[in-house]
Amino acid sequence: MKKHSIRRLILNFCLTFFGFFILSGVAITVSFMLFFHAYELPIDYIREFAPRTFFNLVFMSLVFGILGTLWRMFTVEKPIYEINEVLRKIRKGNLDSKLNRRFYTSRYSAIVKNINIIASELSTIDNLKVSLMSNISHELKTPISVISNYAELLQTENLSDEKRIEYAKSILDSSGKVNELITNILKLNQLENQKIPSSMTEYNLSEQLCECLLGFENVWEDRNIDIVTEIEDDVTVVSDMQLMSIVWNNILSNAFKFTPEYGTVSVTLTTGKKYAVVKISDTGCGIPEGQTELIFDKFYQCDSSRSTDGNGLGLALVKRIINLTDSIIKVESEEGKGTTFTVKIHKN
Repeated sequence: MKKHSIRRLILNFCLTFFGFFILSGVAITVSFMLFFHAYELPIDYIREFAPRTFFNLVFMSLVFGILGTLWRMFTVEKPIYEINEVLRKIRKGNLDSKLNRRFYTSRYSAIVKNINIIASELSTIDNLKVSLMSNISHELKTPISVISNYAELLQTENLSDEKRIEYAKSILDSSGKVNELITNILKLNQLENQKIPSSMTEYNLSEQLCECLLGFENVWEDRNIDIVTEIEDDVTVVSDMQLMSIVWNNILSNAFKFTPEYGTVSVTLTTGKKYAVVKISDTGCGIPEGQTELIFDKFYQCDSSRSTDGNGLGLALVKRIINLTDSIIKVESEEGKGTTFTVKIHKN
């Protein structure tokens, strides 16, 4: 046991001993005065029993001092010491440190519970951070390797103009992927730290959906994808117009990405009492059973999409924006048949 702990135990013993001695001494003195006032006792009798009473008082004070010190040591000092030790380990990065609540009295149970919760959450965050760094490194490795390889090929002597243009285009495409990844990481970081203020205003959702859909006109024309729209006119909602534009662009991008040639993408907008309801459906590959909740995780890509371009951050951005704007999102999917995203936004 450390020196300061021994000093604290000695101090606790002294405080308990003298506290009990003084209080008991006062009580005994007052009792004797009242007793002597009622009965006249010989002075010799008093002189005989006074030392015995004093030594009994000292003995009882010693007993209660020892018991009080032991009680405090096991119910106060020991739990505090163990709690501090666990907190010290957590501070040094040992996030697996836990306290067993069964060994603590009710006065510490809430503290122990909160410390264990904090340790678990910090451990989860630490694992996510490691996973995030690993995923970022993996996502950056491929395009950077492509850029490096084609840049080296561009230095080849007697390279034809056709090959030079082809290599330059590959470098440009890979640079765009790196730029998109970094941009999405920064956006997601800002959203998660709520550094982007949510500007909730009333705006025309019908016009916004049409504008976002028209942004993919070249995609559906090149791949002969049928577009089905049922959009009510002049539907106004209260949300962040800029952030919701990111939501529609990401969902539509996924819909066109996973829909094969001659497939169908449909967009509907209806209104209810409280919400405007947007449904974006596709006839693509769908999401494997049990993975619909995982698609909103950072860098998550289900098996059917691993061969498709993307960095797995788009839907993570969507989910964060939905939470920030107090909206609702639901995903329904069947593997091999397609996926439907349903988003509910508060009306004006």
